[in-house]
Amino acid sequence: MMKLLVSNDDGVHAPGIEALHAALKEIAQVRVIAPDRNCSGASNSLTLHNPLRVQRLPNGFYSLNGTPTDCVHLGTNSPLADDVDLVVSGINDGPNMGDDVLYSGTVAAAMEGRYMGLPSIAVSMGSRGHDYYETAARVVAEIVSRMADEPLRMDTILNINVPSVPYEQLKGIRVTRLGRRHRAETMVHDRDPFGRDIYWYGPIGGQQDDAAGTDFHAVKEGYVSVTPISLDMTAKSHQETLDQWLSKMAP
Repeated sequence: MMKLLVSNDDGVHAPGIEALHAALKEIAQVRVIAPDRNCSGASNSLTLHNPLRVQRLPNGFYSLNGTPTDCVHLGTNSPLADDVDLVVSGINDGPNMGDDVLYSGTVAAAMEGRYMGLPSIAVSMGSRGHDYYETAARVVAEIVSRMADEPLRMDTILNINVPSVPYEQLKGIRVTRLGRRHRAETMVHDRDPFGRDIYWYGPIGGQQDDAAGTDFHAVKEGYVSVTPISLDMTAKSHQETLDQWLSKMAP
């Protein structure tokens, strides 16, 4: 059986990770290491100035006072680590599509798995306020089973977003690209009870590029979106342009 490391950014007690564990333990050996609190928006941050402490919970999950990236690093590169074949992160409570992936702790956990040389999957629900984690968990279990039978040899992360519907209502799976959002709304200014200024992030931006072929479009149409994400962020198509531009600068 494959050995899986499962993590998330919603925290070790989140219903999404429980549903994912329940589905995957039927087909693989699963170890869960997740943050002890909600770390949404943590991106690829590391805990560098405080010690990391691990607690094993009664259900066998490991709780860590760190970020999603810390969890995967601990699970693959520490005395606590075990041989791992695949890293799975999720199920996130809400979508990680388009620009969301830049901030997502869910995607970051999968990225860390890929940095450690392991195939990795990030999975999220296509909307918030749902009761269909089991749908996403079943989709991931099917993909993991396929990877066990026929490994996917790609130096990428699979970013999966699943419509919030019963499994039987899914229309299928589409390979997609990341869409784009408009920039977020202005930060909200307020004051605490002592009259001091405080700020909250405003609502995320609406969909700017949700054309056919994007993750936004696929999920809206009722399809599971699977987007391959590369760790190499080099804009290769612009290297020659940049080289020509820099060559015109005075030595």
